[in-house]
Amino acid sequence: MLDIRLFRDEPDQVREGLRRVGADPDLVDQVRALDERRRAVETEVTNLRAQRNAGSKEIGRLKDPAAREARMAEMRALGDRIAELEVELDRLASEQRELMLAIPNLPLPEVPYGVDERDNVVVKTVGEPRQFDFQPMSHWELGAALGILDIERGTKLSGSRFYVLRGLGAALQRALITFMLDLHIQKHGYTEVYPPALVREHCLVGTGNLPKFGDNLYRDAEEDLWLIPTAEVPVTNLHREEILEASQLPLKYVAYTPCFRREKASAGRDVRGIKRVHQFDK
Repeated sequence: MLDIRLFRDEPDQVREGLRRVGADPDLVDQVRALDERRRAVETEVTNLRAQRNAGSKEIGRLKDPAAREARMAEMRALGDRIAELEVELDRLASEQRELMLAIPNLPLPEVPYGVDERDNVVVKTVGEPRQFDFQPMSHWELGAALGILDIERGTKLSGSRFYVLRGLGAALQRALITFMLDLHIQKHGYTEVYPPALVREHCLVGTGNLPKFGDNLYRDAEEDLWLIPTAEVPVTNLHREEILEASQLPLKYVAYTPCFRREKASAGRDVRGIKRVHQFDK
């Protein structure tokens, strides 16, 4: 989430950044309006609390019962008003937080502007595309021909966008997972972790998946747990709310997990085969 001070001190910078990523620059004004209202209510609550504290001390010094009762009535009214404002303050803070969580990060100035992938700029290419002297098969055709990929039975078991790996296909996936884990552990000094595939909501908020991409996630509503869309979610949150000593850094973790995505936003894109599926391993 962007620092609120950016919205207060550099609103034009934020507007321009949002324009460059295709987001609505008017969100800046919405955030600023909520922030100003929230701060005004916060100031009013602080002032009223101070009045109530002063009034409460004064009551103890009043000798006249009528004057004491009148002052106590004023303090009760103040308390009621404070309670009303605290409800409004919570609402404003919640609205501001939800709005700011939905605002994307700002690109660096050197990032080229583009409306969609057609505006992408090639920065670097490695190798040359292989030229075939025959018509290559799609991965779903090749997988079926080799008997290693069974989309039909995956659909029978779980519906569309599921598949079954068979024989050498299943063995290949397991070997690739082991190969990549061993490479990072043995050559690059990473520590392997195997985290839960179900996490609490705050983990997904911390990684930016919620609230923006909530429709693309699976959730156990009864337990209020979410299936992870990537291992990055639990790994990133491993040291959440911890204070680490500089001497402990860097901490390098690698993880393999099953991952789950609803893929609602990918309708019509790469729907054949196993590029966009609801369950995969990485």
